[in-house]
Amino acid sequence: MTTEYRKTPEALRRLTKTEFAVTQHDDTEPPFRNRYWDHHDAGIYVDVVSGQPLFSSSDKYDSGTGWPSFTRPIESGAVTETMETSFWMTRTEVRSSGADSHLGHVFNDGPRAAGGLRYCMNSAALRFVPVAELDEQGYGAYRRLFDITTDTTREEQAS
Repeated sequence: MTTEYRKTPEALRRLTKTEFAVTQHDDTEPPFRNRYWDHHDAGIYVDVVSGQPLFSSSDKYDSGTGWPSFTRPIESGAVTETMETSFWMTRTEVRSSGADSHLGHVFNDGPRAAGGLRYCMNSAALRFVPVAELDEQGYGAYRRLFDITTDTTREEQAS
């Protein structure tokens, strides 16, 4: 895609207090008390700051942690990963590549069949775009990830 996703003062002003704290100050929202931890609709998740596509519902799974978890980003360059040392541990932080929004962390305890990674994200860093609204919101290129008539996942389409 040729769209440039970046942080703007206008976008930052539109954020809620929690969205700002998570994306700009690396906060973490509480588990099981966030917008998308138990969300199962088909669509994509984008950066709440820039609108950059980050994850697909086709790669979302219930990790039991209370945060939305994904096996991989929607595209390889959608996120950046850096080592973080905080709270007396070393973790891999995940940020959006366009706006540099803090999203969450990636761990090595995800489903083995899907690569073994768990991208554990904060709902406050994400905005959900349902499949039915992909075109009108400018994300029509991602329609290919979904079979609109049956809502099958990428893996089912590949079979």
